[in-house]
Amino acid sequence: MRTAYLLVTHGSRDIRPQIAIDQLRDRIEQRLSIPVGAAVLECAPTPLHEQIEEFSRQHPNLSQIYIVPLFLLPGVHVMEDIPEQIEIAQSHIGTKLTVLPHLGSHLGMVEVLASRIAQVPAESRILMSHGSRRSGGNAAIEKIATQIDAVSAYWSVEPKLPSRILELKQQGHQTIVILPYFLFSGGITDAIAQSIQELSEQHSNLALRWLTPFDLCEDLVRLIIDFITVQTSAELLTRSSK
Repeated sequence: MRTAYLLVTHGSRDIRPQIAIDQLRDRIEQRLSIPVGAAVLECAPTPLHEQIEEFSRQHPNLSQIYIVPLFLLPGVHVMEDIPEQIEIAQSHIGTKLTVLPHLGSHLGMVEVLASRIAQVPAESRILMSHGSRRSGGNAAIEKIATQIDAVSAYWSVEPKLPSRILELKQQGHQTIVILPYFLFSGGITDAIAQSIQELSEQHSNLALRWLTPFDLCEDLVRLIIDFITVQTSAELLTRSSK
């Protein structure tokens, strides 16, 4: 059975995430020695289902395409939008489409985050995420933060970074490392970095260290390869047992 993988990201008007995903795709394809494509859910000239169909046309001998959602949280995009687009694409092509769980569900994610944040000695650690206004939408972030001995902060909802840093300062902490829970650099991570610079000026007695998103780091390459290998094996085992 000839298979391929199609990596799906959110999409952005910023060119940096697209450059990163294209390079990421190339590196994963080289290591797996099978076709690997890249598609985006938003900010593309064509909808996702058309991108899937085009990838299938480019590889006409495929019997299976695994859709790999490179999303960190199980939000509306993962639970509704991507499956809806896959269903449309499947109605137009004969190649079997199978969507894998989102990348953030991989158990190895916590290990990678813990390793990255532990490389910088600090009294306190903050896991910085976009945040969700949905009820229970930030539960996964809170759980991960606890697992890596950090506290959470969010860009769009409370507790936001300024209030979290003030809280840690009042507790007597002077060195704080901030780990972004974002795959790629973009407008939001730029804004967060600017906010940290301003907070450093406001709290001159604090040492604030902002780490970078994953972007194209080797950790992310290994994580995705391990994830899709494990998930594909599990999916094939489930199928064979039916």
